[in-house]
Amino acid sequence: MNKNYTYIEDLHNEIGEIPTNGIISRTLYSDDKLKAILFGFDQGQELSEHTSTMPAIIHILNGEARLTLGDDPIEAKAGSWVHMSPQLRHSIYAKTPLVMLLILIKQ
Repeated sequence: MNKNYTYIEDLHNEIGEIPTNGIISRTLYSDDKLKAILFGFDQGQELSEHTSTMPAIIHILNGEARLTLGDDPIEAKAGSWVHMSPQLRHSIYAKTPLVMLLILIKQ
């Protein structure tokens, strides 16, 4: 049977154990329109400043982070949500163990 949906009961179970002093990522879904990636960061880990060629959404699921969006520092926590335009400079620093969902919107 061909399903027209993807269902994940609990995103927290999908990430598994976050490595000590590390970052883990898992692609949950990908098609020609979008890609969903779940990230787990240990406290103190970061993705340094970078850009994306496509629009993106970050949804913080658990923990606290300092996001830098362009020149703006943002304090994010569980429930925070950000939409980013293509080419926006951004970085992510995990202030606590962090789980976030990244959605890349393919154009």
